[in-house]
Amino acid sequence: MLKKILIGLGIVLIAIQFIRTDKNESNDLTYDISTKYMIPNDVNHLLQVSCNDCHSNKTEYPWYSNVQPVAWWLDHHVDDGKKHLNFSEFTKIPLFVQNHKFEEIIEMVDDKEMPLPSYTNFGLHSEANLSDEQRKMITDWAKIQMDYLKNNYPADSLVFPKRDAAPPKG
Repeated sequence: MLKKILIGLGIVLIAIQFIRTDKNESNDLTYDISTKYMIPNDVNHLLQVSCNDCHSNKTEYPWYSNVQPVAWWLDHHVDDGKKHLNFSEFTKIPLFVQNHKFEEIIEMVDDKEMPLPSYTNFGLHSEANLSDEQRKMITDWAKIQMDYLKNNYPADSLVFPKRDAAPPKG
C-alpha cells in the first residue's frame, strides 16, 4: 500500500513539473520610479538586491524557481508583492498614492517587516539582509522623496481624497 502511495505521489510530482507559470521578466521601465525620482547608487543597489525581485517587473529567479510547486509559491509571492508596491509602475499611480507608498516604505523598513524573512532566510538571498545603517539609508531616501513631493506639488494632491458621505437611507 505504501509503495503505491509513493509511486502515485512521484507521478504527481513529475506531472506538475509540466505546469509552468509566467515569469516576471518584462522589465518595462516606462513608469519606473527612477524616471521621476532621484535614487542614489547606494540606495538603488539596496533596492535591487532587497526589494526588486518582488516589487518590480523584473525578477531574478533562483534555480529552484523551475521546480513545482515552489515556482507556484514564488509566482504568488511576486504577484502579491507587486500588488502592494511595484517600482516599475510607480509613476503611473496618483501622487497621493506615491506619497503614501513612500510612507509605507519607511514604516515597513523601519519595523523590519521588509524584506520578508521568507526571502532572506536560509542564506538564499543573504545580500538582501539589511543592516540598520542600510535601513536608515532607504528610509532617509524615502523621506527626501516625500519632501520633494511636498515642495513641488499642492498639499491636497498628496493626501487621499475624501470620500463622499454615504447617502442617507430613506
